[in-house]
Amino acid sequence: MISILVMRYRQVVSLMRWVLIAAAIGFWPGIVVMQTSQAEENVQRPHQHEMTEEHHHEQGATEAMTETRQHMGPHMKWTTPRPLTGDDEARVAGIVQVLREALVKYQDYRVAIKDGFEPFHPEVEQPHYHFTSKWRGFKAAFRFNPAEPTSLLYKKSANGYELEGAMYTAPKGMSEERLNKRVPLSIGQWHAHVNLCFPRNRITAATDWTRFGFKGAIATKEECEAAGGKFYSQVFGWMLHVYPFEQRSERVWTH
Repeated sequence: MISILVMRYRQVVSLMRWVLIAAAIGFWPGIVVMQTSQAEENVQRPHQHEMTEEHHHEQGATEAMTETRQHMGPHMKWTTPRPLTGDDEARVAGIVQVLREALVKYQDYRVAIKDGFEPFHPEVEQPHYHFTSKWRGFKAAFRFNPAEPTSLLYKKSANGYELEGAMYTAPKGMSEERLNKRVPLSIGQWHAHVNLCFPRNRITAATDWTRFGFKGAIATKEECEAAGGKFYSQVFGWMLHVYPFEQRSERVWTH
């Protein structure tokens, strides 16, 4: 009797563990339906957000992800370019071809939403809008599949959104050697958001965003602590933008 109770207890614990994991990554069927509905609503009409710390961080991230390279400042880290070697160009051509074919169905952004891609702050004007799949991002932490980018990149159009490209992701602790195995660093440069300081206290209208956040002047732990902030050596993982429909090769792998 005791052994049966123990077995059933273990089964319940195992089931609850998978429910929590599925909920965390947005893969549980009921949650996916809710997210899809919410994503469609987010795209169709702007939302007013409270000026909370989370909103400030997300809005800062949105702006940082859409900045041009020359305006990145001390909060952006790039992988070191490597010399072109033997099969780099062939590998890259293969990745681009696979990605181009995989993205065809997402020319319609509504299909992307139905497949679990959520628009990231569509109410904020951006040159590129990230539609992100949490499930894809979860899988990308363990393996690289060129046909399954974590995010899709769109620009606003008369009919809603026009597909431009995609973004691959990798864990922030991944070495450049391993990133090079995913995409040759001789051609593609991964980037990461680094050296960030955020206020420890409540965000107010008086918060000095010239010092804090993704565009702030503070870029060291010492400066951050002196200002009463909380320092992050890196937020998010590695990211790589790809525009497979570009005609010129130098435009395919560009931020």
